[in-house]
Amino acid sequence: MFEPVKIAPSILSADFMDLGRDIALIEEAGAGYVHVDVMDGHFVPNLTMGVPVVRQLKKATSLPLDVHLMIDNPLEQVPWFLDAGADSVTVHVEALDEAGLFRAVSDIRGSGARAAVSVKPATPIEAVVPVIGEVDMVLVMSVEPGFSGQSFIEGSDARVARVVELARMAGASPLIQVDGGIGVATAPCVAAAGADVLVCGNAVFAAKDPGAALEAVRTAAEEARAAALGLSDILDEV
Repeated sequence: MFEPVKIAPSILSADFMDLGRDIALIEEAGAGYVHVDVMDGHFVPNLTMGVPVVRQLKKATSLPLDVHLMIDNPLEQVPWFLDAGADSVTVHVEALDEAGLFRAVSDIRGSGARAAVSVKPATPIEAVVPVIGEVDMVLVMSVEPGFSGQSFIEGSDARVARVVELARMAGASPLIQVDGGIGVATAPCVAAAGADVLVCGNAVFAAKDPGAALEAVRTAAEEARAAALGLSDILDEV
């Protein structure tokens, strides 16, 4: 929590006819991760990419692959994505019972990858409490998962702040990621609340200059983070 802000562009919004070019653009711009949205058409009403894409991405970039599983059967498929080269795997609390969550997190971390859990907007944030001390990251969805280009749900920053509170109560310090409607206008509020990793789709890939757009989002987030922590004056002097 309250780590330097990193941007994780979602390739769901990239040009799949020239994906290599888009990956190179965000890598050069200083992205922290490549965010890979995996949807099965059941857990969410959309069908996207799978293991073959992750396997090819692993060959195409040195950036960590941040794989977000929006699927009904994560326990079955987690090993597939780990084998394909995922550096971080996120599973949804809504897809698993408590025992299943612990097993998924254990399997992911046992492989050497980072484990994360995600919550949909309507799910109480407290659902992450059982595993908050075991995960490397908590993903707060700020739109209903399933489609790119949606608008940020107001109040999502309060949910981020609640994760910070719950983590501190548990003596844990997972990274906090936010996904959905993140851009220059919305990045500041979630970063100030404690978000460390911001997933951006159209805000980056639909821009005329994706690299400049990425940097603009990161700068806006960092400035808000500094202000929230009372570091603005110190940064101005550096």
